[in-house]
Amino acid sequence: MKILGISGLYHDSAAALIVDGKVVNAVQEERFTRRKNDKSFPVNAIEFCLKNNGISGKDLDAVVFYDNPLLTLDRFLENCIAVGDANKTLINNNYQSMFADKLWIHRTVKEYLGEFGIDSKLLVCEHHVSHAAYAFFESPYEDAAIMTVDGVGEWATTTLGVGNGTDIKILKQINYPDSLGLLYSAFTYFCGFKVNSGEYKLMGLAPYGEPKFVDLIKQHLIDIKDDGSYKLNMDMFSYQFGETMTDDKFEELFGCCRRESEAELTKVYFDIAASIQVVTEEIVLKMAKHLKDITGKKKLCLCGGVALNCVANGALLREKIFEDIFIPPAAGDSGSCVGAALYAYYAYFNNERVATNERNRVYLGPDFSDKIEKQILDGYSAKYKFVENSDDLLNEVASALNSNKVVGFFNGAMEFGPRALGARSILANPQDPEMQSKLNLKIKYRESFRPFAPSVLVEKISEYFDLDRPSPYMLMVAPVNNEIRYEVAEHHDDILREVSQVRSTIPAVTHVDYSARIQSVSERDNKKYYDLINKFYELSGCAVLVNTSFNVRGEPIVCTPADAYECFMRTEMDVLVIDNYILYKEEQPYDEQRWKKQFELD
Repeated sequence: MKILGISGLYHDSAAALIVDGKVVNAVQEERFTRRKNDKSFPVNAIEFCLKNNGISGKDLDAVVFYDNPLLTLDRFLENCIAVGDANKTLINNNYQSMFADKLWIHRTVKEYLGEFGIDSKLLVCEHHVSHAAYAFFESPYEDAAIMTVDGVGEWATTTLGVGNGTDIKILKQINYPDSLGLLYSAFTYFCGFKVNSGEYKLMGLAPYGEPKFVDLIKQHLIDIKDDGSYKLNMDMFSYQFGETMTDDKFEELFGCCRRESEAELTKVYFDIAASIQVVTEEIVLKMAKHLKDITGKKKLCLCGGVALNCVANGALLREKIFEDIFIPPAAGDSGSCVGAALYAYYAYFNNERVATNERNRVYLGPDFSDKIEKQILDGYSAKYKFVENSDDLLNEVASALNSNKVVGFFNGAMEFGPRALGARSILANPQDPEMQSKLNLKIKYRESFRPFAPSVLVEKISEYFDLDRPSPYMLMVAPVNNEIRYEVAEHHDDILREVSQVRSTIPAVTHVDYSARIQSVSERDNKKYYDLINKFYELSGCAVLVNTSFNVRGEPIVCTPADAYECFMRTEMDVLVIDNYILYKEEQPYDEQRWKKQFELD
């Protein structure tokens, strides 16, 4: 049985193909179009999923969209009534997307797949059910509690549910306009970052501040109940009107103006970020405790955009409310194409549960043959060396990393989800105290405060971090162990001086609060990447690498060898590895006019 899942038309469109209950491919549209968080109908992602498996639309048993357009329209019309005289602007701003694109999604699907002679079923799955299905059916659990939290899907913004076998039941939900995801996005907007893509920046900013505004937020913006349910004071927000997230009321409350995207980051924004992070964690923890009480389950599946808040995830894990937590790698909207397809497989077609313990949940995108890679590199007149023996190649790369070289690592099939996990990664030595600043300013071209994540051999994780289990998808933040920490003598208001201080034996991945966003790497999940870290460990005595996504600010993670080579040439990376090919920057033909580029700010 072949089912195509589709998410899109809001942000971060994607497509996935499942065959007999197993995800065989899943990929975001942005990787093909090179438009970050591309929300357009994912024609390229669909084409990849079908062609990569040698099938066409007529071979599909069903096509499933991750959102119910009629329920979304109901919410939109109710919102128009609620805002009164302002509804004309709301309608004008959303007419095309709501009445032409989303409401008629079935026509778009048929028009596109009709080229292949499709006569299969077209289905929809409610947005938060898609989130719940992705988390639960991809988890290793036979039964579990389920929590989904995001901005909004149809009406729901937060759901609490339970999964048993092939059955998912939503027990409670919070509806729009009350939304934890939109609350966090409002603060993202106020601090000068882009909604639906800059929330992780706000999270990274929080450790620089003090949570001085927590009481202010609770008094004026949100009422939080003991069970974690909440209600927003909508007089303080403007997202219902469809133009901005906040207005001058926010400025009056916090005593500062909304920050422009490239304006200086001052302490008040650090403190605001720290405060909303504390409030978010409080809500997540209270909801989790309530969910445990009403379900009695020992395991938790977590999904939705807020599940990408790995700081809150780490806090939830440390509270030990549940014995274990599963968060799928693409927990935001992109992963819902998988959830929608799996929900149809089980709920609509009544199939038996497929075991997931040995499943590849990440490396589901395009990969390329040596022949194609050579053709692409030759097209750039690139200078490269082909190293057939994997040990020889990895020894050379590990030696470069140990010499503080920055390496672009293009390895096999591309990852699914927002995190680079060793297939499309930029790698570096975490022991170099200058590496964090170097990567931000000369490689990624992004804000200096942004932290970097460590990839660590799974069996060594507890030697470096206060974490007692794997974290394969970089969705958990944990403290760096005391044994490898260094005390900081003084703190600085200047963010560059503050971030450059050495806080541990792995300073490039130790955030200012001694935390790290961890990816554990096992031999089973990604053998080549595991072997590289192991060889670096043999040379350096350090079982950790810096791992950041292979892209620059404002661009999606690279997809093709051409994307990788162009990113390599436009940055100050030293080495590029494309599977068995290795390239050194100083050997490349360089045309300044060709490779000079002003990167767009996201």
